[in-house]
Amino acid sequence: MPRTDDELHGWLEGELGLVFPRLAVLAGHSAPFDYLCHSFFEQRRPRDALVWANRGGGKTFLGAVATALDMVFKPGIEIRILAGSLEQSTRMHEHIRHLFQREPLAPLVEGKMTDKRLRLTNGSRVELLAASQASVRGTRVQKLRCDEVDLFDQRIWEAAQLVTRSKVCGDVRVRGAIDCLSTMHVPFGMMSRLVKEAESGHRKLFTWGVVDVLEHCDDSYACDPGPGRACPLLPECAGSAKRRTEPGHIAIDDAIAMKRRVSQQVWNAEMLSLEPKRSDCVYPGFDRRRHVVAAHDPGAPGLVVIAGMDFGFRAPTVVLWASVDPAGVVTVFAERSAKEVVLARHAQAIVDSDWPKPAWVGVDPAGRQRSGQTGQSDIQVLAAQGITVRHRASRIAEGIAMVSARLTPASGKPRLLIHKRCTSLIESLEQYHYPPDRPASMEPVKDGPDHAADALRYMIVNLDHPHSSRHARYTPPG
Repeated sequence: MPRTDDELHGWLEGELGLVFPRLAVLAGHSAPFDYLCHSFFEQRRPRDALVWANRGGGKTFLGAVATALDMVFKPGIEIRILAGSLEQSTRMHEHIRHLFQREPLAPLVEGKMTDKRLRLTNGSRVELLAASQASVRGTRVQKLRCDEVDLFDQRIWEAAQLVTRSKVCGDVRVRGAIDCLSTMHVPFGMMSRLVKEAESGHRKLFTWGVVDVLEHCDDSYACDPGPGRACPLLPECAGSAKRRTEPGHIAIDDAIAMKRRVSQQVWNAEMLSLEPKRSDCVYPGFDRRRHVVAAHDPGAPGLVVIAGMDFGFRAPTVVLWASVDPAGVVTVFAERSAKEVVLARHAQAIVDSDWPKPAWVGVDPAGRQRSGQTGQSDIQVLAAQGITVRHRASRIAEGIAMVSARLTPASGKPRLLIHKRCTSLIESLEQYHYPPDRPASMEPVKDGPDHAADALRYMIVNLDHPHSSRHARYTPPG
């Protein structure tokens, strides 16, 4: 049994003829072999692993190799494979079957390998799980490997969190663990949330892109940045493919061809693993580097403080405080978000806040409707606390256009900035999206990130309401 990274690398090369890159190329990325080591050596923490890799980056094959290693060296281990689709599950299992058709692994197989399960003579087993809650809830295993988690149904993912159990396998204590492997397709999907959660240390994150798994480059392509000579991959590769001693599996020609076929946004998201694709986002122009600020004094001379508010109870009520400078630039500097709190308490919180009292609060015009229980409207509750309320009616698309015009004006710098403390609003602007399966829809999805975005929209609509005029058709005499 391999005891070190070098021994594991040597065993894979010597017994199976497999060589994986051990050095990452892009800053902040991992080498694919790093994931194998973390998964195989049980003493490494945290046990749950998250792999964010490019399309064609070998993550499904890496998951199969990790499974084969566990089965061979940890007798009696139980592993299940779950994917966003049955087709994706079968791909990993097919890789596993091919590995156990090779020497020296073939003699370890007990009985017949099927397209859904495989058992070894040492008692180790791997099996596919159907993508259903019933299938997942009835499972008790040491390791669950989830492929393409960005395509998972939220309910199935939640059920999968409770399936693992620790067990002594041979002379190895295997702790229950979940490995997740996926490309990050969108900033509002499952993978985006898991990557953010990994920052807390509950999961070990491994990231690599196409450059990290390129083959060795010969003299067919020059690294000369001169006109007409530069390799199309030079901005990402910077000559690293010529220097590497343990090349990856993606051909240089294939990578160049793929880059030429897609936009820079798609290339960055799905091949470099730098950022998710934002084509379905309501505010694709929002960029933390341009719009988020680290310092702001709302009490500075010449600033007018305003606010925006989205009513809720089971869903959170969100209040945003912002300043407007003499040039009309809006800086959102504070936020309040809370569930199951009556509106009167939110109103009191605005009045008692340490932040400057807003000159007015922009709200949803639906707040004019009276409650059947209290006889008061939401706007009346705010007014009772001495809060001036604005509630201009507008279509959702109109308000989105106003916010977008401030975030990404046709010329000049952004006219809407967000302080870094406003984490809920920042995440909302990144995740607020249209339904991907209905590209013609003009209505964003109401799935959580909309509340802070709505509060911002009400604020901007009531600040930037356009001039309207009545038009009459001229009819010539006679």
